Formats: sequence, structure tokens, C-alpha cells
Amino acid sequence: VQLQASGGGLVQPGGSLRLSCAASGFTLDGYVIGWFRQVPGKEREGVSCESSSSLGTYYADSVKGRFTISRDNAKNTVYLDLNSLKPEDTAVYYCAAGPMDRIVDATTGCLYEYDMRGLGTLVTVSS
Repeated sequence: VQLQASGGGLVQPGGSLRLSCAASGFTLDGYVIGWFRQVPGKEREGVSCESSSSLGTYYADSVKGRFTISRDNAKNTVYLDLNSLKPEDTAVYYCAAGPMDRIVDATTGCLYEYDMRGLGTLVTVSS
């Protein structure tokens, strides 16, 4: 049972990447995914999350309008499309999964706790 994030790489400012969060050993049905990023020496930042609450999908202000989360249940994978990338988006990105009926943060709709976290993928935005 594991999650694996992939799709990171080196991209120029203004470029795009598609990150994948693939689940193996279990089905993502009944789970919601959160995407996070972290830069060494800085706090982890919640980037986006799926939510079963009325709040819908959450995006951090820093990525709103540029990042899009989606899922393909047939492939047991959740995606994070990164567009109009900026140098400040450089970080290790990772995904986490938790059951959709768990209590959510009333402000974001994201889970307070996720059960599983996958290994991250490095995104570097540089010219």
C-alpha cells in the first residue's frame, strides 16, 4: 500500500508540468488527495486538496488560477497540473491520501490528517 508522486523536473519560468499521484495496493475510491510542497528550511505548504465538503477543491492563494487538481479513477491516479510556473514554486511536491469521510478544516475543506503520504517529486523552476 503506497502512494507515489512523479512528474517533477526542471522547467523554465512560465512553463508547465503535470504531477501524478499514483496509488498502489489500494483504490482511491473513498479517499481524497492533498498535495503539499516543501522547501528545505521552510514550513510545509498545503497547495491543493480534493474535498467532499461543500467547499469543493482547495487551492492555496499562491497557486490559485495556475494549478489544477484532477483524478482518473480508472488509473487510480490523481494529477496536479502546474501552469505559469514561477521560481518560487520550486519545491519537493508530495501527495497524501485520507478517507473522504474524515473531519475537514472548515476553512479549506482539506483533511486535518492524512493516512498515507508518498515520496515526493522535485520541481525546479529556473531559467
